[in-house]
This record gives sequence, C-alpha cells and structure tokens, in this order.
Amino acid sequence: MDSCPQRRGVCTRVYTTTPKKPNSALRKVARVRLSNNKEVNAYIPGEGHNLQEHSIVLIRGGRVKDLPGVRYHIIRGALDTAGVNGRKQRRSKYGAKRPKPGQAPAAPVKGKKK
Repeated sequence: MDSCPQRRGVCTRVYTTTPKKPNSALRKVARVRLSNNKEVNAYIPGEGHNLQEHSIVLIRGGRVKDLPGVRYHIIRGALDTAGVNGRKQRRSKYGAKRPKPGQAPAAPVKGKKK
C-alpha cells in the first residue's frame, strides 16, 4: 500500500468465494479501488456485514491464508463499515462497542458452546 498503514477505497464488487482445500466455507470478500487507483481484493472479517457496491472502506494489510489473491483486510467500525453486533471478546478487532453492564445478552452467537 505504498508505505501507508491503511488506505481508503471504494467497493466495486462484494461477493463470496470458497477457500482452498482442505477448508470449506463461503468467505466474504470485496473488490476495492483504492485512493491511489489500485484495485485489490480485501477480506471482510466477522459475522455479517453491511457493505455493498460504492461503500467507502478502510483497508489494512494482512492476507487470508486460504484465499488466493486476498492480501488485505477491511477494518470494521471505520467509515461505511459497521462493527460486529453482539461481539463480547476481541471487540477492538471488530469495531464493537463495550456492552453495558447488567444488560441482557444480545442475539445469541452461532457456533458457541453452552
């Protein structure tokens, strides 16, 4: 990213793709045109997102090992990207606000053991 820690860009395409063997999933990815006119693929971390074409996003470095060609991550909670709802741990990585103490838990998280 030309020695910049982050770069702003505009989503030109938001889509899902499948990872390399042996993994299996539908990973959320966006094609982003950066402010220096380069086009890159960036991963959208976390559960659920609000991105669509023409959304303004902030990206950082960091590849996704099982997605070829995806070398950047979109920063959640910055510019047009919303944070992850109901996130309790590692909140700063996903742009989630601190939950109010004593408040009933938000929507149940999928895949969490009881």
